[in-house]
Amino acid sequence: MPRLLPLGLIALALALTYAFGLHRLLSFEALARHHEALAALVAADPLAAAALYLAAYIAVVALSLPGGAVMTLAGGFLFGPWLGAGLAVSGASLGACLLFLAARSALAPLVAARAAPLLDRLRPGLERDGFFCLLSLRLVPVVPFWLLNLVPALVGMRLLPYAAATVLGIVPGAAVYAGIGAGLGGILARGETPDLSAILSPGILLPLLGLAALSLLGAWWRRRRGTEGHG
Repeated sequence: MPRLLPLGLIALALALTYAFGLHRLLSFEALARHHEALAALVAADPLAAAALYLAAYIAVVALSLPGGAVMTLAGGFLFGPWLGAGLAVSGASLGACLLFLAARSALAPLVAARAAPLLDRLRPGLERDGFFCLLSLRLVPVVPFWLLNLVPALVGMRLLPYAAATVLGIVPGAAVYAGIGAGLGGILARGETPDLSAILSPGILLPLLGLAALSLLGAWWRRRRGTEGHG
């Protein structure tokens, strides 16, 4: 039972979030509707607003709510591109680490008993190249963020490389989203929904794909050096 307590608390918080409709605030429409009140809160007390934003981002990620993009855009809009990106990276990383620790303490023993052969095949690769593999997946968001928070915990990845790959992998995307968010003032003032088509443009996606390829190249090179050393 003590092992299940962290996940029980997350499940309870998630249920309350949906029961009170708080998840509806994590949308572009809600950001456009409440942007004036949010900007006024930041102007009145920037430190308190930054702390509230950081706590909210941690909760969103720890509860695996679908709102990371909106939160990062809001950070750029409210705090500017640099501070907004920094707060977003901090919140996302801390929330991911909390979920990682909760999953490792509660889910890992349950899953290990039922999927030991699969985990035994994945564990050596993550122990050897887990940092580079996770970094490449973080850089290009083709796998859901919440899933990448859980899988490394279930296969026994250590916290330090997990946290390092998470932080480094989040930075480029957060910088892009926060930069776009910083320029949303006029769009939000008109009550329009932000257009994120720019994020899907080749000028942004290609550099992220390049970074992911470099991280995979690092994993391949490390594996090759290890093979040559044993040869």
